[in-house]
Amino acid sequence: MNDLSSLLGALDEAQTGQQEVVIATVVKVEGSAYRRPGARMIIASMGEATGTVSGGCLESDVSKKAWWLTASGKLSMRTYSTGEDDDELEDAELSFGLGCNGTVHILFERIDPLAASLVVDVLREVKASGVGAALATVIGTQSERHTALGERVAIRSSGQVQIEMRERWLATAVAEDLKTVLDARRSATRTYATRTCEGADGVVEVLLEYIAAPRRLVVFGAGHDAMPLVSMARLQGWHITVIDARSHFARPQRFPDADQVLSAPLQPMPELHGMVADAAVVVMTHSLSQDRHWLGQVLESTPRYIGQLGPRSRTERLLDELPDQAREAAAQASLHYPVGLDLGGDAPHSVALSILSEINAVFNGRSGGMLKHRQASIHAVDVTLEQARELRMIS
Repeated sequence: MNDLSSLLGALDEAQTGQQEVVIATVVKVEGSAYRRPGARMIIASMGEATGTVSGGCLESDVSKKAWWLTASGKLSMRTYSTGEDDDELEDAELSFGLGCNGTVHILFERIDPLAASLVVDVLREVKASGVGAALATVIGTQSERHTALGERVAIRSSGQVQIEMRERWLATAVAEDLKTVLDARRSATRTYATRTCEGADGVVEVLLEYIAAPRRLVVFGAGHDAMPLVSMARLQGWHITVIDARSHFARPQRFPDADQVLSAPLQPMPELHGMVADAAVVVMTHSLSQDRHWLGQVLESTPRYIGQLGPRSRTERLLDELPDQAREAAAQASLHYPVGLDLGGDAPHSVALSILSEINAVFNGRSGGMLKHRQASIHAVDVTLEQARELRMIS
């Protein structure tokens, strides 16, 4: 994600009007595709859509078909080909002839605003708590009598395991695998071998989805150049906090796109550790005393990314002036200075773009180079559960 805020906004609007909606979710991708499993659209009764499941190629058909595909109230699966015209597909309407050489499987699910929905509850909880969750969804089954399309198991943000699956042994196995996905922060798929009471063998395919909370950005410095950084981060759906010791700068009116604007004195701030944990931090106050204070504080915390604005020599001077425990903190590995990617440009918007580009690259495990030089797949590749286990051990 992070379309989470806009998706939940559409769900809130439908619930207020007591209107049903359809959630269309990418649950499996083969080959090349713009969106990966977990991408969602909300389709309202009049066809209005929020969110995307592709680069704009499939959305029109998804919106048109969503309501009649779920007219019975049951979940429905639809497969779209984005390769060359594919005569092998029985329904030629699903072949778009785009030449992207991919196949996208989309699950359609009708949501009643008055009925409980595990997927909606998990999405709401992730947004409210700022803590990720894991959701398993059956996306293929050979025996609907025993395991139906759309049956689920969730590990919620609170850590609670919630089961909506009839086969208890399968639910137990899936819940255990969801722990791996949650720890690795990577979605995966797995096929489980089953045996019915009649003795017939079969398989159940399950999407094990990691649902990330909106990324958090903490900006130390409420100067003029922080404004475009905050505005551009808001476009990505991030949760943003701005902190500055200067009260005439740290005013909510200056940062309408921020979730929180704080004026804080240069003193230890106990709650800061929780605010920056696993977040992206940018220190850009243009004040030596402020930068020294806030950089020292965050280095003793556990942010995922720290960017320090200014020349390399200035940051090294700041580091030399910090206490030993800050200089030796493990968070040093997360420190980037000078902050940002080498994009050129010195205007505030250019600097903001450079900083946000680097943060995205770090969070996505990329170097930030030109795509034309990339030999591997452009988009994140779906992983198997075994690969997720390896990522879990690395992280």
